[in-house]
Amino acid sequence: MTVPDPIVVRQVLSELRDVNKERRRTAVMKLGMLGGEEAVRTLIRVVGNRHEDLIVRGRAALMLGKLGDPRAVEPLIDALDAPGYQTPIHAAEALGKLGDPRAIEPLIHIINTHNDKMSDAAQKALLNLGYSFQEPQPGALEEQLTS
Repeated sequence: MTVPDPIVVRQVLSELRDVNKERRRTAVMKLGMLGGEEAVRTLIRVVGNRHEDLIVRGRAALMLGKLGDPRAVEPLIDALDAPGYQTPIHAAEALGKLGDPRAIEPLIHIINTHNDKMSDAAQKALLNLGYSFQEPQPGALEEQLTS
């Protein structure tokens, strides 16, 4: 990964602090495209900010999946319970891209408790994680995780 220009990163970070939510929505996407350490840390903060615009949070989750940093797994798992639908759906998609088995149980929980869009996103993420859907057997999840 190339290191983004620090001047550009500072400019985008200032846009992320703008009162205009459209500018923040765009800034999150720019950060994801720039990548780098500062982008990952900032996007993790944004996805967990319960006071932020829901679309900004959703886009942050989307970009964390694109960047592929494993530090995003826990914040994305937490974002599965965010209000609205965009943040949880993008969080599920991102978890599928990150490939970390810690996401399996929370995604299974989503399938069993949420609406169709959210359930579909969780199922796709689980398939990306290599999870196979079979008739549930007692202890099946533990068996799949250890094999």
